[in-house]
Amino acid sequence: MAAAEDSRPQLVDQLLRLTCVDAPSGDQVGLGAAPDRFEEALAELGGQVKRHTVSGITHLSTRLGPEGDGHVLILCHYDTVWPRGTAAERPGRMADGVISGPGVFDMRGGIVAALGALRLLGEHLGRPVELLLTGDEETGSESSRELILERARGASLVLVTEPPLPGGALKTSRKGWAAYSLQVTGRAAHAGLDPDRGVSAIDELVDQLREVAGVRDPQQQTTVNIGTLGGGTMTNVVAAEASAELEIRAVTVAEQERADEAMRSLSARRDGADLKVTRRHSRPPMERTPEVAAAAARATELAHELGFELGEGAAGGTSDANLVAPLGVPVLDGLGPEGDGAHALHEHIVVDSLVQRTALIAMLLAA
Repeated sequence: MAAAEDSRPQLVDQLLRLTCVDAPSGDQVGLGAAPDRFEEALAELGGQVKRHTVSGITHLSTRLGPEGDGHVLILCHYDTVWPRGTAAERPGRMADGVISGPGVFDMRGGIVAALGALRLLGEHLGRPVELLLTGDEETGSESSRELILERARGASLVLVTEPPLPGGALKTSRKGWAAYSLQVTGRAAHAGLDPDRGVSAIDELVDQLREVAGVRDPQQQTTVNIGTLGGGTMTNVVAAEASAELEIRAVTVAEQERADEAMRSLSARRDGADLKVTRRHSRPPMERTPEVAAAAARATELAHELGFELGEGAAGGTSDANLVAPLGVPVLDGLGPEGDGAHALHEHIVVDSLVQRTALIAMLLAA
């Protein structure tokens, strides 16, 4: 802990600098120079930095420590939900032991903790470590998914520096998530002169959404959220088109599969109507496997040695930990520093926690 404490000024300086880098999710133009800035940060560790550009989005990786099998994979993402220009409008700032700014909690603070831990170990890193920094986590990790899975296979441990639960607890389970589009095509007609010749896409969509609502299961903690609706042209025209965007979250793989089957089984009820259901994005549930539980127990022991308590719990949101946990590898998620305000104007992290997390990650890599 003493070495991490000594590095406090460097951790703060690096976090403030990285918070000034815009990296808006899904905006390839806005992502622009961000890979260059983060590549510089990785290069400072002394390893070779590789670029992996998929579908126009650049992901970065570096390999450190000795050669060999059973590497530790550190998963981070540099993209944020904030649009380009936000960093200039609200640059990172520190006051009273708190650093505020866009993306500082989710998850620039976690990136800096990982970088700081690797600097602490330096040439004394006794096991192979790969740090993967992706650029599309906030939009579903579609371009980085195969890269993440490839790097996770064969790993002895995966560390994910996402924000922790309130109070600093690790996330040892996460709901799975799937996003769907419903597109309905009907037949337009004059609502006054020829209503019976029309087939209302909106009426069809409303009936389909009643079916979708039936997928909810409060006892199993399965939720459905209808996010957006669209359709129709004018009040006196039977709607020829209608659409909806929705998401479903489930705790277990079996429950997610049940929900997905229900969505795939939807079919149009009206003659002349056509329904198209598309699953746009998905991540499987991260279940609390014995491997995850054992890794959390070890992290708790190390945190105690460092002088702080470390809890664990479940999260409703997803991360890239959802992708790798089904592989059966031990995963520790929520290793970023404590704070609050992910995706919100009051986003911030606590510097004392940044120092603690840096020390904990270093201990996990050295253990």
